[in-house]
Amino acid sequence: MEEDEHRRGEEMGLTVRQRQAVMNELRAKYAHASKKEKSKILDGFVDLTHLNRSYARSVLRAGGVRVKNHIHRPRASVYTGAVLPALTEFWHLSGRLCGKRLVPFLQRIIPFLETRGQLNLAPAVRDLLLRMSPATCDRLLRDVRRREEPWEHPHPRPGTLLLRQVPVQTAAEWNPPRPGFVAVDLVTHEGSIAGGEYACTLDVTDVATGWTETRAVRNKSQEYIFAALRDIRSDLPFPLLGIHSDNGSEFMNNHLIRYCHQQHITLTRSRPYRKNDNCFVEQKNWSIVRRTV
Repeated sequence: MEEDEHRRGEEMGLTVRQRQAVMNELRAKYAHASKKEKSKILDGFVDLTHLNRSYARSVLRAGGVRVKNHIHRPRASVYTGAVLPALTEFWHLSGRLCGKRLVPFLQRIIPFLETRGQLNLAPAVRDLLLRMSPATCDRLLRDVRRREEPWEHPHPRPGTLLLRQVPVQTAAEWNPPRPGFVAVDLVTHEGSIAGGEYACTLDVTDVATGWTETRAVRNKSQEYIFAALRDIRSDLPFPLLGIHSDNGSEFMNNHLIRYCHQQHITLTRSRPYRKNDNCFVEQKNWSIVRRTV
């Protein structure tokens, strides 16, 4: 390889030592140069050595003088003072919408309330609320959500051998079915303490019609969940044809799997940690269950 490189250097009019000297001289300049200057240095180096441009760039970068790391100076936050309290009030008023939905809500509700004389915001606060991005909105409300919505926590999952008996179905595979194919979910009411026994609500929503049934259960054991499902099945205005749930052990158990097989009820499940696969019932958990409780 060294012989080939030496031969190629001679054909270019430069020996290996001469080209190495050029590299060492240009590396320091290249490391401290601006973007435009680097482009000019690279052009001259390629014209002189006839190397591939990508290879020449890597050669100039390698072994060069290391530029001192830039000091990270975080910008001062402009969303201070009365912005967060006002945003929190609008978040409660909107029904605790996410940032992508709350921002359009702010852009409509603020002018509407002002024209009716029901809102009087400081000009600086008003401008910041109207120009706020969804990402900034979610970031500012992060601590508020943690205090007021402490129910998000991991729960035990069933074994993989049991899950393999139930096929996975995503939200994209939900063709408009006929009434009877329902999505189910369990809403826990444990507050911020996941240990011990606490009440739950079983939420069942028909995908085609949006018909929703809820039942309060003592805990998330399969005995109470199965009894509530059978009670809901008897009250549905249409026959139960299919059940779609998450991967929680309250649904993924031998008792329910055997029952669905015996009753010729289709049983499917969502992908782990993908709530959108069960979106038809997830949207009811707040609007029907948590808001009421």
